Amino acid sequence: MPLLEIHELTQYFGGLCAVSDFSVALESGELVGLIGPNGAGKTTVFNLVSGFYKPTQGKIIFKGSSIAGLKPHEITGRGIARTFQNIRLWNHMTVLENICVSQHYNMGYSLMDALLRTKRYLKQEKRIVTEAMNILEALDLARYADEVPPNLPYGLQRKVEIARALSIKPSLLLLDEPAAGLNSADVKDLISLIQRIHREFDITIWMIEHQMTVVMTLCSRLKVIDFGATIADGTPDEIQNNPDVIKAYLGDDAI
Repeated sequence: MPLLEIHELTQYFGGLCAVSDFSVALESGELVGLIGPNGAGKTTVFNLVSGFYKPTQGKIIFKGSSIAGLKPHEITGRGIARTFQNIRLWNHMTVLENICVSQHYNMGYSLMDALLRTKRYLKQEKRIVTEAMNILEALDLARYADEVPPNLPYGLQRKVEIARALSIKPSLLLLDEPAAGLNSADVKDLISLIQRIHREFDITIWMIEHQMTVVMTLCSRLKVIDFGATIADGTPDEIQNNPDVIKAYLGDDAI
């Protein structure tokens, strides 16, 4: 059984069809890319999978159960984490606090426990901090634990966002344009980081990315959409030579 199955997913915003009959299956352990020109509907697909939108029609099956229409925190609790095209860190919190706060769905204590600082509260808080530090150490970010994100270079902020997503121990990680805004050196580091995460965390990764070097290096297969519809599906070599893909990116004159 695939880890994630999407069948004929369609999303309308008023009279605009943002995604049309989108289908895909991701096996456990895969690293798959979702690409297409700007406005193709890629982030809409991720928003549907992660619960920010309720699909107009279609099925989203994760680990054998439907998640279409569930709220984001419910989907997170089932094992799907994501990052965003625009970094969404809490700038008034430290890096460590950014990682810890992602455990809100799995705190293991009540509001009353927190107010009274019970043994349960203290035990669970210690666990959360320990697990957060383990994630930071695994991604070579422990030295920045007490820094606030605005004090860090942009590339490190990207790593912190990925660390926060990993802290929930997901089975599926959605990366929405992780290389956006990075310079060439940071992109190279990002590729190495994603390869290490994929290998060491034994996780399935589905990523949106515009930088072809990133997806061609990392992904075993690619799905291409344009104007909300799938136009190609295959290996990186097959995709880069596909005339429909070339046309979508470069126009009719490129064919």
